[in-house]
Amino acid sequence: MTALLARFGVLLLWVLHWLPLGVQAMIGDLVGWLAYFLTSRRRKVAERNLELCFPEMSGAEIRRLVRRNIQASVRAVLEHGLLIWAGAERLKRIIRVEGQEHLDDNMGAPLILFAPHFIGLDMAGSRLAMMGRVASFYAPVRNSVANHYLRYLRSRFNQPILVSRHEGTIRSMIKTIRSGLPFIYVPDQDFGRRETIFVPFFGIPAATVPALSRLAKLAGARVVPVVAHQLPGGQGYRVKLYPAWEDYPCGDVEADTRRMNAFIEDRIREMPEQYLWTHRRFKTRPEGEPGLY
Repeated sequence: MTALLARFGVLLLWVLHWLPLGVQAMIGDLVGWLAYFLTSRRRKVAERNLELCFPEMSGAEIRRLVRRNIQASVRAVLEHGLLIWAGAERLKRIIRVEGQEHLDDNMGAPLILFAPHFIGLDMAGSRLAMMGRVASFYAPVRNSVANHYLRYLRSRFNQPILVSRHEGTIRSMIKTIRSGLPFIYVPDQDFGRRETIFVPFFGIPAATVPALSRLAKLAGARVVPVVAHQLPGGQGYRVKLYPAWEDYPCGDVEADTRRMNAFIEDRIREMPEQYLWTHRRFKTRPEGEPGLY
């Protein structure tokens, strides 16, 4: 049954990708509105995250923001058909790049593209791959049909190197980064207590992997942040590259990791409806502290 549903989902994405982007956006908003009422577990996680991060918001404001977040997330999922089947020229029109000079200025040298978990992350990854060969993490999913298409869409352009999150080692990552390929790295999730440190995220101690700082140091790499922004209606997506961070790493892993979280916070404040709020970002607590969910 799971495989059958996955195949139906792929067929739906194939049908949708033929439609104008504005029509796809309207369908995504409608399906997302329904999903808001049907996905109670994810909705409650998102509401709790926003209560913790934005205590000044009222309950009504949080519910509206969660609804918009789920709508934007569903729209992004339904638009994945474009990443699988749309031609390169159409994708270039849909996904526009801002700040390409920050990538060009660092090409050929060890480079990490730090990409937080905003809902347009896959759009950014595909668009960056169109600009030149890249490397990135790849986390296989359990459903074989979904896994096939996710791997395909991330491999369409310029034969990228995909490093398995389950099989990749620090040594292999450093080797890949030192080879001169921009490495897309997504470090802002709670992976448990192992090899994490607690640094503030919206003022709350959050278990955070400090690997961005360590990789940059070991590989001698510069860090260029990249953030994808889903634009209203049929306007597509904007992928923004920021200037390479100066004095990073600074020699203090905790300070570097705080800097990473602070950057994510600033981008969230610009578009709070587009972050991955359905992830239990604060599930791992410091010893002795009660759970937050």
